[in-house]
Amino acid sequence: MKKVMKRTLAAMVAGAILSSAGPVLAQGKVVKFVQNGNLTILDPIWTTAYVTRNHGYFIYDTLFAADENNAVKPQMVDKYEVSGDKTVWTFTLRDGLEWHDGKPVTSEDCIASIKRWGARDAMGQKLMDFVKEFKEVNPKTFQMVLKEPYGLVLDSLGKPSSQVPFMMPKRVADTDPFKQIDSQIGSGPFIYVNAESKPGEKHVYAKNTKYKPRAEPPSGLAGGKVVKVDRVEIIEMPDPQQQVNAIAAGEIDVIEQPPHDLIPVLKKEKGVTLFNWNPLGHQFIFRMNWLQPPFNNPKIREAALLSIRQEDYLKATVGEPEFYKVCTAAFICGTPNAVDAPGDMFVKPNFEKSKALLKEAGYDGTPIVLLQSTTLPVLTNTAPVTKALLEQGGFKVDMQSMDWQTVVTRRTNKGPVSQGGWNIFHTFSVAADILNPISTSYMVANGDKAWFGWPNDPEMEKLRDAYAKETDPVKNKALAAAVQARALQTAQYGWIGQWYGPGAMRSNISGWLKAPVPVMWNIEKK
Repeated sequence: MKKVMKRTLAAMVAGAILSSAGPVLAQGKVVKFVQNGNLTILDPIWTTAYVTRNHGYFIYDTLFAADENNAVKPQMVDKYEVSGDKTVWTFTLRDGLEWHDGKPVTSEDCIASIKRWGARDAMGQKLMDFVKEFKEVNPKTFQMVLKEPYGLVLDSLGKPSSQVPFMMPKRVADTDPFKQIDSQIGSGPFIYVNAESKPGEKHVYAKNTKYKPRAEPPSGLAGGKVVKVDRVEIIEMPDPQQQVNAIAAGEIDVIEQPPHDLIPVLKKEKGVTLFNWNPLGHQFIFRMNWLQPPFNNPKIREAALLSIRQEDYLKATVGEPEFYKVCTAAFICGTPNAVDAPGDMFVKPNFEKSKALLKEAGYDGTPIVLLQSTTLPVLTNTAPVTKALLEQGGFKVDMQSMDWQTVVTRRTNKGPVSQGGWNIFHTFSVAADILNPISTSYMVANGDKAWFGWPNDPEMEKLRDAYAKETDPVKNKALAAAVQARALQTAQYGWIGQWYGPGAMRSNISGWLKAPVPVMWNIEKK
């Protein structure tokens, strides 16, 4: 009888954990991790916020993944085949995949997940333009049938950063892509412990003891996702100085992105190590709203671009030249598609031409609403720089300050500023997100389906289609240059500098992988 009761109790505890509503359990080895902002949205398909992407990598898995060299490798997929005419892709899942509730991962789950992701993500949308249909061959094998050959199938399914094609159970993936999911059941290496998570304070992830990692050693986001600690806690700690004090005191273990002005302090701490987990770095951008005045006028958008000087942003936000680079290429300097913008674009402002364009366009002096994030340190100073530059170029600017999550929510508003809308906001991307015209969400120009700002330019979409179909790298670089030129011609958005920054970890932490995402598998705590 006692044995039966013990087994029943164990099953109840396990079931509670799997449903993300378990009791507080013995903690074992715990890694306390501070992200670059608060985690409030838990649906990684609904938002491009990196804190939500990080959450996704804890609890979900992907069909393919990019290794340290950006080569795409199978992850949940065991094997795949391509027909001779390159229009039928057959994927077979590997053994041992199951959801946190114990149910097996099936083909129909994966098909539903791809469709939901494909409705929101830039690369996903372009891939779905080429998809004729999906076919479920059996519970572990499915096919993707294309209308014509498409050169970026694996790059799309192995997309490393926002939005990532995470696999979800069909009942979850069937959620309207424009509504948030209400379940945190995945098949990944960690389980979200809802009962212990308190938004605004912490989020708790327990090791998924039933997860079967691949046999290959980890590399970037690919290979074996071996969890070497019992749990990870994301600690919500928005104040940068508090973060530095906490890691120095051993109260937290990892900081994803310490502010650049505090890096000298961390270098002096004997118990802290700095680690460059994302060697390709990041890029700042500013985004204009094409739907609302005044940026529904292309001449006024062009005036804004003419007022920009990258180094002003980089000095104000990063400071030390060792951590930044003036780069007028949209597709990351030092990578295959990088082409410098013409003339002095983004290097030397032309305020007089900006003023002339504003006069020609009939700008009436109505202040543009500029959203400033105050809780993401690396973005805090971008808005004041934009305000100063645009005012020199003839604009009037109403800079409105708010926390980053409010920016993330408000930027979804397509309405006028009088109804909570906006004209400009800033963000940044990891380099892996913006290496080509298809992965770069800012280049999408299909109106309502485009990323926040909603540009509508059929000519841009033709260029992006041509890039997607082309397999010759030389021709692809020329097409990428044409895409960049078109983005400048229509003033689709502004890219305002490349920057780099290490993470910080306690000296007893090891195993942090080099990848565009700060993942917590492979990390050890001694």
